[in-house]
Amino acid sequence: MSDAATGDDATVSAAYADYAADRADPRFTDWCRERTGESWTAATDHRFTRELHADTLDDDVFRRYLVQDYAVVESLVGAFGHAVGEAPSMAAKSRLVEFLGTVTGDEDDYFERSFDALGVPESTHADPPLAEPTAAFQDLIGRATGRGGYAETLAVLVPAEWVYLTWASGHDERPDRFYLAEWVDLHAVDAFAEFVGWLRRELDREGAAANPRRQARIADLFARTVDLEAAFFDAAYDGDRSLVPEQATEGDA
Repeated sequence: MSDAATGDDATVSAAYADYAADRADPRFTDWCRERTGESWTAATDHRFTRELHADTLDDDVFRRYLVQDYAVVESLVGAFGHAVGEAPSMAAKSRLVEFLGTVTGDEDDYFERSFDALGVPESTHADPPLAEPTAAFQDLIGRATGRGGYAETLAVLVPAEWVYLTWASGHDERPDRFYLAEWVDLHAVDAFAEFVGWLRRELDREGAAANPRRQARIADLFARTVDLEAAFFDAAYDGDRSLVPEQATEGDA
């Protein structure tokens, strides 16, 4: 191989064809993930997720995070809607629509109850000033869906969901605060794991079939998404605190 990117404990081929040639059962999504290198660990083993599992996460940090995440989820819903239109089969469209129902149903109910418990008024979470990673995430989603096809949309959706499945899974400890515990549960249940597995297989197929130039573009979108996931957690600690009130007072709602 003549060109390589650093990932995991070894260099990763810059071209998927080279990566696949060295493996008996290559997966396009494994290639994309391995190319993210340390960024994957930064996003899946972040201080934020460790404190969340341990129930030591400061409410002010989680409040800022949740308001910004709600803004991203709205954009992701639009991206899933775009993927429904671009999906190559009715079976794939149906799977995406089913997940959209979960995001706009159970997950939205979680947000509403958590905002109430954390004292975040609707005026704050409905149209918040955006932290830099949030605005960058929305821009990335817009570029992936506006200028690309099904594969480019999956290149953002797969890492966005896979990162959450990874950090949420495999922990014995469970937070006492319901808004922390349920946030873990939503991303660790079998149904979510199965959906992420299916989403990966969609990108495995679409990515492997793409030409090398498009494969590189898909991998770049994937990597940018992982970078932003880590930056998103960072911003909950280091972002502009004026973006979300640390403690709303009674009567704000």
